[in-house]
Order: sequence, then C-alpha cells, then structure tokens
Amino acid sequence: MAPEISRIELIEFGYPLANVGTDDNGFNLIYEPGSTLESETLAIRIETDADVTGEYVLVTSTAPDQVETCASYLVGKNPLERERHWSELKRGLRKYDRMGIGPLDIALWDLAGKRYDAPIHELLGTYRERLPAYASTYHADDNGGLDSPAAYADFAEACLELGYGGFKIHGWGGSDARRDIDREVETVHAVGERVGDEMDLMHDPACEYETYADALQVGRACDEQQYYWYEDPYRDGGISQHAHNKLREALETPLLLTEHVRGLEPFADFLASGATDFARADPEYDGGITGAMKRARIAEGFGLDVEVHAPGPAHRHSIAAMRNANYYEIALVHPDCPNTQPPVYEGPYSDQLDAVDADGTVPVPDGPGLGVAYDWDYIDEQAIDQTVFE
Repeated sequence: MAPEISRIELIEFGYPLANVGTDDNGFNLIYEPGSTLESETLAIRIETDADVTGEYVLVTSTAPDQVETCASYLVGKNPLERERHWSELKRGLRKYDRMGIGPLDIALWDLAGKRYDAPIHELLGTYRERLPAYASTYHADDNGGLDSPAAYADFAEACLELGYGGFKIHGWGGSDARRDIDREVETVHAVGERVGDEMDLMHDPACEYETYADALQVGRACDEQQYYWYEDPYRDGGISQHAHNKLREALETPLLLTEHVRGLEPFADFLASGATDFARADPEYDGGITGAMKRARIAEGFGLDVEVHAPGPAHRHSIAAMRNANYYEIALVHPDCPNTQPPVYEGPYSDQLDAVDADGTVPVPDGPGLGVAYDWDYIDEQAIDQTVFE
C-alpha cells in the first residue's frame, strides 16, 4: 500500500552569527567584530502514515508563502511521487519564482532515502563519494578582516594550507561610496600572484558592477591571472543573455551564470544562447534535488559543467550524482568569523572552514536519506513561528 503524507510541520527559527554584520546597504554579510547578527531559517518535517518522516533545514533563503502553498498541496499525497508533485507545483506557482518547491522536494528525497534505507546519492546513481571543495569568502569589510587585497591573499594562502583546491573572492560591495573597482582589480591580482599557481581561483562580484566598463576591467584582470571562472558581474542580476554574450566576446576567463535565472526553460534558453561557460544549480533555489538534477542533465547535454551553489547535505548528494560538476562550495568563509550555516547538525557533519580534509575534499553523508541528524531540541528552543498542515 502506498504511503500518504499525514502532516507537515514548518518551523521558523533564529540563530546568532557572532562577529557578523551587513554592509551599509544592508545586503552583503561582512565581518563586524563585537556584533551579533540574528539570522533566521526554516525547518521542515514531513510525516506519513507509514511511520517514515522526511526532514530538512534550509541553509540559504526561500519564499515562506510559497513553501506553505506547496505544503498544503502535499498533505494526503503519496510522498514517493516526487516527479508528479514537481510538475504540479511548477504549474501552480507559475506566476511566481517557484522557490518554494525546493525545500519540500529535498525533504521528500530524505523521506524516500529513509524508506529504502539508502543515501540519496545512491537513489540518484552515485558518481563519487568525496567532493573537491573551494573556499568562498564573505564580502570585503573595513573592520580589520578582509579589508585589503593583501588580506584576501593571506586568507587564500591559509585556505591552501588547509587543503582547499579553489578560492573564490566576493569583493567590495554596498553603496556607491564603498564599491571600488581599483581595489577589485588589485585583489584579483594579489590573490592570483600569491596562490594562482597552486589553486583554481574564482571571482564573484555578486552583480555589483554597474557598467560594462567595470565588468570588462575586472574581467581582464581575471584573464591576466588565468582565473577559473568569473561569476555574475553585472547589475542586471545575472540574467541578460545578450550582455553576457558581449562580455564573453571580450574576455578569455570563462563566465559562470544562471544562479539567478529561475525556471528550467529559461535556464535551457540561457545555455542554448551561448551566454555562459559554466551553469549554476541549487537544490533550494531550483526546485529541490529533482530540479537541480534536471539542470545538471541539461547542462551535460550542452557539453557544459554545472556548479552547485552554496553548501549543505542536499547539495553534497546532488553533486555526488553529477559527472559534470567540479567543486563543492564552502560558503561563506572568513578568517575571523564563522560560516553562516545554522548550527543544527548532531554528529560530525559540518560546512565550516575546517570541514575539508588534507586533500581539500568533503565526504558525502552515507546514512539513509540526507544522512544527517538534526538537533530538533535546538530548533524548537529557537522557534519563532510554527505552521502545521494536516
């Protein structure tokens, strides 16, 4: 007899980030000694009449209203029919960005793994069980942390010593007064000259640059230092196919786009237009593990690699079943403050800076489902709001 979803619980909870603040616009996270940033995220439990529960705690951001819409739809449904649910919810949320699908899809995959007593990557078809990682930094600050090109170079060297094979710069951002293209260029060169012969280097302006000239200037610095990729430079939000085709014509460094391109068909159109060299996928942003794997297969058909955005157990399982992925992103990291991930894992699982082994890799959890245990006592203690669907 097929199982049925009997209850879905959504818990919004908060957690503190020590020595973390935001820039003057309030968007980018930066090192701010003595400050504590109160962050929030969502925990999900999907219960069934078969006494199997799917669980997931988000590691980035999502659309809570959409998650509630998806949860309401799922109650009473067979949790194993993920492909049908993905299709129905995709249509149901067609007027929105569909970011509410991902978290629940991941919890359904966790449930399936527990039902079949297998890790998710095994259900997907395992390609590897250890993942090469790169260190992905916070944005620059003016507080004695990542506050100069030399500081970035020092941190890159420290990450190299930890075993990392790659290092990604998030540089100066915020208001017009803080953004500094000259310092961006200097940082690209400083890191390249210090560790470029030993690490793959990436630069991610996170859509800060306002002009083609700015994007071109920093991109040419990446060319000179032979960077691995150049990611989301434009203020367009990383979605203009024409603009990135023009930039590709002028640069040698490969571009990485589509983190902010929502939807499977616009993603495929972006690749078909030749507007990027590397593609992006994120289980939370792109419709769960189901959606992330669809993106990987589309990219594979175009002969392109797909790089998974952000860290987390769902992200590890996805990469473990992708042939055409190179790195796992440990983000956001800094020499003086912790990663931004919620402190909810019991046991050895971690996405902190020291999570890599001497070879610069992290393991894929091998327990049933996601293969991680959550500290539900901590989540309940930190709860801000709870919504139940049954």
